[in-house]
Amino acid sequence: MKIVVLDGYTENPGDLSWEALGSLGELTVYDRTPADKITERIGNAELVITNKTPIGAEIIAACPSIRYIGVLATGYNVVDTETAKEKGIPVTNIPAYGTETVAQFAMGLLLEICGHIGHHNDAVHEGRWESCPDFCFWDYPMVELSGKTMGIIGFGKIGQAVGRIAQAFGMRVLAMAHHKKPELETETCRFAELSEILEKSDVISLHCPLLPSTEGIINKESIGKMKDGVILINNSRGQLIVEEDLAEALKSGKVQAAGLDVVSTEPIKGDNPLLAAPNCLITPHISWASAEARRRLMDIAVDNVRQFLAGTPENVVNP
Repeated sequence: MKIVVLDGYTENPGDLSWEALGSLGELTVYDRTPADKITERIGNAELVITNKTPIGAEIIAACPSIRYIGVLATGYNVVDTETAKEKGIPVTNIPAYGTETVAQFAMGLLLEICGHIGHHNDAVHEGRWESCPDFCFWDYPMVELSGKTMGIIGFGKIGQAVGRIAQAFGMRVLAMAHHKKPELETETCRFAELSEILEKSDVISLHCPLLPSTEGIINKESIGKMKDGVILINNSRGQLIVEEDLAEALKSGKVQAAGLDVVSTEPIKGDNPLLAAPNCLITPHISWASAEARRRLMDIAVDNVRQFLAGTPENVVNP
């Protein structure tokens, strides 16, 4: 059984092991695979593992040996799942491996905005505290979260984890979800419609999937309904935001600050309007990348292959 990993570097830059996956077949791992090498590198492999390398209908047609496609991520839009289904090829993903890590990172973005910790650390190392006539200084207003309201758009596992942390900081939570679970409501957390979240939230954090109904959910119109000086956090999907509209809102001050780990096109392009927007913190899609989360991802990926080989596939996204 031949197994090929097309782009393994992001998941495992060297601190993890492919040994468990290699025990299930003849394994070849590529760090990265350019578009013109995908067919060649799959060759006659029966099990194909990908992260962001696209496997479209033409690749599936050109590689008739494929029996299984495993995605090293939760999102699986890089694979033509319908064509795979027509060919009898199950496609699996990795659900719920990074819930706590992604939630932690969302709050990390928010805390950096509220305290500008990195900036002030740099200032100290540049000698500004040493030469300061006062016992302390700060270049930005400090923001206290306690007593403020966080609106969470998307209240699945990650949204719920963010909500728990926000409440621990003394925040009230307004949550938007398609399927409301009354047992999740507390004195400081309740479900609300989008209109109320936009109107009442001091912080809005996005944790919903990218769907036709959520694409561009943050736009000129929805921003106009928000509080002046709102803070926006997004480490879900970049396409949830109309980036030109957010850039304008940051320039005008309508949005006080944004903390983003995702953008509409990744890696980011130099002409992205958010790069020139003030008070916009952007990180390179790393919310998921703690060693602990990647280790869980690897374990689930191996188990997905093992279950497929046993005839009982799990985490299939195209049943």
